[in-house]
Amino acid sequence: MRDVQTRDDLHLLMSAFYVKLLRDTNINFIFTEVAKIDLQPHLLELVDFWEEMLFNTGSYRKNVMQIHQDVNSNLKFSEEHFAIWLNYFNLTIDENFSGTIAENMKTRALSIATVMKIKLR
Repeated sequence: MRDVQTRDDLHLLMSAFYVKLLRDTNINFIFTEVAKIDLQPHLLELVDFWEEMLFNTGSYRKNVMQIHQDVNSNLKFSEEHFAIWLNYFNLTIDENFSGTIAENMKTRALSIATVMKIKLR
């Protein structure tokens, strides 16, 4: 398997990741009922976010923490929600890519989740 290299790679990852999340009744309601995401624009924002995180493109300008704080004010994220999210995230990466950037994504996701758990208490 090759490493994550392009915006298209990130789109593939985010799309496959959200298929998993939206099939899981333990977490899908956060996206469909609480945040009420519009999936296609949401996927593009996630691609922008990860493109910025991994390749420093400057393509993401939103405040990730504020977005999650707003959702958290309507439904408190639990340890289980973070565990499910991280498990599917890592699984999706491992199913599709291998390499330094793929590993960096998993490390950054864990760091982001850890910071969010602390700040959203």
